Amino acid sequence: MKTHLNTLFVTLEGSYLRKDGAAVEVRHEGESKLRVPLHNLEAIVCFGYDISASVSVMAGCSEAGVSLSFHSPTGKFLAATRGFTSGNILLRRDQYRRADDRKDSANLARNIIAAKIANSRTVLLRAARDHGDKDPVGTTALLTASDFLDHRLGMALRTDSLDSLRGIEGDAAAAYFSVFKHLVTLSDGGLSFTGRTRRPPRDPMNALLSFLYALLMSDCRSALESCGLDPQCGFLHRDRPGRPSLALDLMEEFRACMADRTALTLINRRQITTADFKSEESGAVLLREESRKTVLGAWQERKQDQILHPFLDEKVTVGLLPHLQSRLISRYLRGDLDAYPAFLWK
Repeated sequence: MKTHLNTLFVTLEGSYLRKDGAAVEVRHEGESKLRVPLHNLEAIVCFGYDISASVSVMAGCSEAGVSLSFHSPTGKFLAATRGFTSGNILLRRDQYRRADDRKDSANLARNIIAAKIANSRTVLLRAARDHGDKDPVGTTALLTASDFLDHRLGMALRTDSLDSLRGIEGDAAAAYFSVFKHLVTLSDGGLSFTGRTRRPPRDPMNALLSFLYALLMSDCRSALESCGLDPQCGFLHRDRPGRPSLALDLMEEFRACMADRTALTLINRRQITTADFKSEESGAVLLREESRKTVLGAWQERKQDQILHPFLDEKVTVGLLPHLQSRLISRYLRGDLDAYPAFLWK
C-alpha cells in the first residue's frame, strides 16, 4: 500500500529551489526559507510566474519519484518536469488500445460520470438534511436538483455513447451548480454564487473552486504517473496536445466530495472571506498570496481525513484516493476487473 506523503507548495514569487544533499531547499533573495528531505515528499507544486528550480532539483525529484509541477497564481497548469518514462509499457499499450475503441472508452467513462453525479447528489442531500426547516426554500431547491441528478444518473448507466455521456454530465453539472448557492450558509453577498465561470473566474467562489480543482488535477496526474499510466490519454476527455485528459477523467469522481466540500467548509467557517480575493483589470478574481496558503493548509488537512473505501473495504486517507483509483483503472485495463469500480462517497 502506498503511504501518504507530504506535498510541498511554493507560493512565494521569486523563490528558487535547489538541491542540498538529499533535500530540496527553497531560497528567496539569498536566504534559505525551507529545507525538506525529498524522501518525505510525494510532490512539489509551485504557484507563480517567477519561481524556478535547478537542474539538480529536477533530477533529484525524478530519481525519488517526486512530481514537480509549475502553475500560474490561479492554479492553471503550466508545466511539469519528469525523467525517463517509467512504468509498464504493456499497461500503456492496453491503455492506448482501449482509448482508441469508443465502446471500451464509454464503458470506463460511464462509471466515472455515474460516480460524479452520485457524489454530487450526496453533497446536495447532506446539505438538504442539514438545512432542515431553517431554509425551506433552499431545502426544496436542493431536493428538486437531487431528484434531477438521480434521473440523470439512471440515464448515464444505460447509455453506451460517449457523446450522450457528455450531454448527461453537462445537464447534471448545470443542475448541481444552479443550486450551489444554497450550500453557502453565510449572508455575505460578495460570496454569493450565480453560476460557474472559468478562464478566468469572475467572482470569489469561482476563484476558490478553480484553485482547488487545479490542486485536485495535480494530485490525479501524479497518481496516474506513479501507476505507469499516461495521464494525457483519456477516455471521456479526448486527446488534445498538452491536456492531461486521463487526469481530468479521474478527477471527475472527486470534484464534489473533495474540492467542493473543502471550498464550502472554508467559506461557511469564515476561514476565507471576500477580503481574501483581489480583482484584476481584466475582470478576473484571484486569491491573494496569504489566502492561498490558508487554502493549501485546508487542502492538506482534508487529505489526512480517513474514510472507508467502498470497494476495497479498507480505511484509507482521502489523499490516497486518487492513487487507489489509478490502480483500479490499471487493473481494469489489464483485464483483472470486469468493470472499473469508480469511487462513491457515502
